[in-house]
Amino acid sequence: MGFCDRGASALPPFVLYPKRFAIARPLRVNEQIRIRQVRVIDDEGTQLGVLGIEQALGLAQQKGLDLIEVSPTAVPPVCRIADYGRLKYEQSKKDKDARKKQKNWELREVKLRPKIETHDYETKARMAERLLLDGGKVKVTIMFRGREITYTSFGKRLLDRMAADMFPVAIVERDAKLEGKNMFMILAPRPVPTGPPKFSQHDKPDEKSEEILAPEEEPQGVSASA
Repeated sequence: MGFCDRGASALPPFVLYPKRFAIARPLRVNEQIRIRQVRVIDDEGTQLGVLGIEQALGLAQQKGLDLIEVSPTAVPPVCRIADYGRLKYEQSKKDKDARKKQKNWELREVKLRPKIETHDYETKARMAERLLLDGGKVKVTIMFRGREITYTSFGKRLLDRMAADMFPVAIVERDAKLEGKNMFMILAPRPVPTGPPKFSQHDKPDEKSEEILAPEEEPQGVSASA
């Protein structure tokens, strides 16, 4: 969308900067820029120097583009001649990629007890599996209480079990380590899974049992008719 399609009444756009905490800053465009002189960069990246605002707006209009204030705190402010719609699209892609990379570095924690029941273990394992499939890293922590710390071998076996169960979708990025009363390891998602996830299959109905029972019912019917 070019210069003539946008007026001073348009709402100010926002740009998100891909830092750890994104900060939104409004950018003024075209007639929203209310200052006498600006430093101008054209659409090819050429420095045009300091121009009057009317002259800068005229240059943008001639190219069918927009005048965008990209550095309002500079003296004088810096403006760029560009297609604002395309600039917003490119910035949106950069923000999306930045959020995706940040997500891949997030470390989530799954906590277990050394004497955890099978059902509770499977619930925790399913949670870890889901986080790994979502692209995050998982810290699996065994919490010892009181005299349980003397049985660290139980915790190590539990972590080994978790690593084996997550093998199709994860690798062990950091081996089991004891710190204070906690033992932990860190799992990272595989770039390419080696097989289907183990625990997500538990939510599906058991079709095999139905397949096994079906053939057994037919001979009974035949013998009855005989």
